[in-house]
Amino acid sequence: MIATKEITILVVDDTPINLKLLQISLQREGYSVISASNGLDARILVDKYHPDLILMDIIMPKESGFEVIEKLQHNPKTNSIPVIFLTGNDDVATKIKGFELGAVDYIIKPFNTTEVLARIRTHLKLSLATQALVKTQTEKLKQIHDAQSAMLVKPVDLPQANFGIFYASLLEAGGDFYDVLQVSENIFIYMVADVSGHDIGTSFITASVKALLQQNSSLIYSPLDSMNMMNSVLMEILPEGKYLTAAYARLNRQTLVMSIVNAGHPPVLYLPVDGAAQFVPIHGTPVGILEDAFFEACDLKVKKGDRFFIYSDGLLERGKSRKVWTSMTHELLPLAEKMRETPILEAADQLNAKVNILNDNPDDDVVIMSIEV
Repeated sequence: MIATKEITILVVDDTPINLKLLQISLQREGYSVISASNGLDARILVDKYHPDLILMDIIMPKESGFEVIEKLQHNPKTNSIPVIFLTGNDDVATKIKGFELGAVDYIIKPFNTTEVLARIRTHLKLSLATQALVKTQTEKLKQIHDAQSAMLVKPVDLPQANFGIFYASLLEAGGDFYDVLQVSENIFIYMVADVSGHDIGTSFITASVKALLQQNSSLIYSPLDSMNMMNSVLMEILPEGKYLTAAYARLNRQTLVMSIVNAGHPPVLYLPVDGAAQFVPIHGTPVGILEDAFFEACDLKVKKGDRFFIYSDGLLERGKSRKVWTSMTHELLPLAEKMRETPILEAADQLNAKVNILNDNPDDDVVIMSIEV
């Protein structure tokens, strides 16, 4: 026989008789009860036991009920615990303040235990229903995340492409995307794209971009042709307000030519074996905004051992400090110089770690692709 999960209720009141009465009444109904006589002890018990519901007095020593709930609400581990206030104060201002701080209900003293039990059952049902909904949505988003991850080629899947990758999505439905294709024995396609937004619809767009990349990357199309063709299709299928930025590169390992197209994306970083780190100075409009979009392209004669880093704007941008990638790219050049001896499979990870040392943690999706000729 499978046991059901025990329901724990924290009762907080500085009046011993109230504490005892509530404890006995709740235990008779089968609840597990923990208790505290002041706000500070209550918060310690919340951290230790994480109760399913809190029944709490407002006026208490050390910390009031208002102080306790305010601190609980600022903690992501405790802000979903329903709090019912017990109070002898029936004025509207007190109730409004409690609701604004996050309380789910009020019970006026002196209380009737039957009413207390009824309200507890109601809010436990609501809490359990909300938790079930969150769990269901999380599982669905995880499936989307897993599906996105399954689409992304790994360096071990295509070792001839000689690339490394760092990929981190902020939410389950990430907007950043990358792909690597082999179109002939010596020619490889590398692409990093950033789809606007982080909603579920974004994940379906990344699947479309992957399909378009495969359909429009071949020996008969130049990188510029491929980008223009993808733009034409995406103009027809993208929802209003959606677009993507992208950096597209084609490396011919036989002729040693790297061809790059930029579509409103941060500049590709080039680390030649016999020169200083530099950016590839080409620009373009994002994909899916204009029918007559303009994309700049260039061909670079490269050498064995030359390296390239293609990255999304999340590597540099920080919303909290209002840093945008256009003002932050200068940070990358000295960091890239330190990547010369790093194995290419590890270079993307190492670059991300070095950027994070200089800045706050990222608050957007991040993709970094490291490529060695």
